[in-house]
Amino acid sequence: MGKSAQEGDDIDELMADDPTVELDMLEETMTIEGAKELRHDAHGLSTAAIPSNWILQGNPVARDKRLAGSSDQLASAHMWDCTAGRFEWSYDHDEVVHVLEGSAVIEDAAGAQRTLQSGDTFLFPAGSRYQWHVANYVRKVVFVYSPLSREVRLIKRLLERLTSPFRRKPATAAAAARPG
Repeated sequence: MGKSAQEGDDIDELMADDPTVELDMLEETMTIEGAKELRHDAHGLSTAAIPSNWILQGNPVARDKRLAGSSDQLASAHMWDCTAGRFEWSYDHDEVVHVLEGSAVIEDAAGAQRTLQSGDTFLFPAGSRYQWHVANYVRKVVFVYSPLSREVRLIKRLLERLTSPFRRKPATAAAAARPG
C-alpha cells in the first residue's frame, strides 16, 4: 500500500534524526560496485573541507556526518570519508576510529607508519598530529572524546565524594542493607 506525500516526508524526517538508522546502514553489506554507486549520498554525509594548508598532495575531498553525541557534549560519534590524497591532520580531542571501507597509511611525527584498512581500529590521542595518505578512498566511524583537564577531574572527584552521602542508593543495595 502506498504512502501519502506527507507520510513519506514524516518517515524521512524521523529516519534522519534516528541514529539507529545510521547503525543499520553500517551493518549492510554490498558489492564494491554498489558501494561506489551509493557512496555519494547513501549515508547523508556533508562536505567537510580539509584546511588547504594541511593538504600535501592531490585534491582529497572529505565528508562527514555527526551520528550521536553525549548529553555532556564531551563525546560524539561521526561517520567520515575521504577520497585520494595526502594531508596532515591535527587532533584536538581523543579520537578512536574504526575503518569501514578502503584504507589509508598514517604516519606519526616520529615517522612511524601504519596501514589502516577495513576492520581496523586506532586511537589518535589529543594533541597528536598525523599525516594521512589515502590511495583511493577511506570511510570510517569516528568516536571523539574531549578529555577533562587534571584539575577538572580532581574537582569532579571531590564533588562526587562530597555529594555521595546524599545520593539515593540503588533499590537492590537498600534491600540488602535491611535486616531480614
